[in-house]
Amino acid sequence: MKKNLGVAWLAAAFLLLPLLALLPARAAAADLSVAEIVRRADLAAYYAGDDGRARVKMVITDSQGRRRRREFVILRRDLEEGGEQLFYVYFKAPADVRQMVYLVHKHVDRDDDRWLYLPALDLVKRIAASDKRTSFVGSDFVYEDVSGRGINEDRHELVQTTDKYYVLNNIPKDPASVEFSAYKVWIDKQNFMPMKAEYLDKEGQLYRVVEALEVKNIQGFPTVTRSRVRNLASGGQTVAEFSRIKYNIGLDRKIFTERYLRRPPRAVRR
Repeated sequence: MKKNLGVAWLAAAFLLLPLLALLPARAAAADLSVAEIVRRADLAAYYAGDDGRARVKMVITDSQGRRRRREFVILRRDLEEGGEQLFYVYFKAPADVRQMVYLVHKHVDRDDDRWLYLPALDLVKRIAASDKRTSFVGSDFVYEDVSGRGINEDRHELVQTTDKYYVLNNIPKDPASVEFSAYKVWIDKQNFMPMKAEYLDKEGQLYRVVEALEVKNIQGFPTVTRSRVRNLASGGQTVAEFSRIKYNIGLDRKIFTERYLRRPPRAVRR
């Protein structure tokens, strides 16, 4: 069982404080390389315990104030700390997305494998690597937000250190594969939780902001329970609220296979 590791995802959960966080902030900063800050932030954003489950409610608001809702359950299982992971997302509401399933096999050294099951058509669709930056079920989140962006896909630079944050600028190694030119991340110095990310478009203009709005301690893990994505170009935003969060629940690896796209496991139906 993992101890004092890191916090979960999305969009969704975060690390226990590492021992280093007990040191004075200035001393800690002096001892950490950029690579180590990035590694710890990745653990903080996407790895907590050995697995996890959460209920998610999304409210999508467009520039005219019109709202749409999405409700789903997300499961995660780690195959290796800081390495390969499995994600299973089961949609509960509204009716037009009910029983839809999104499955991710996250890899470190190659593109992730992604599938989408569309119950209305009884169709399993592979999501191409080129689609990882497209809208996640009509929200302002993108598919890549669910499982996270690989830390080796960008060049990282520490551009500022404040009393509370490490501020990193990140430039994609393959600019043609993404819609942004760079993004800046504010990482909490105490628990290495990424608290805010600002994305610049190809012209260098700020167009997208991702923020952790609320953090709670769950089973000893500091966990994001409310997050928001703002699309400054469209004027829309999406707020995600996480509840019924549990870690180390012993999820079976076979859940995260194509076989379970059409027959969702008990872990998401309850």
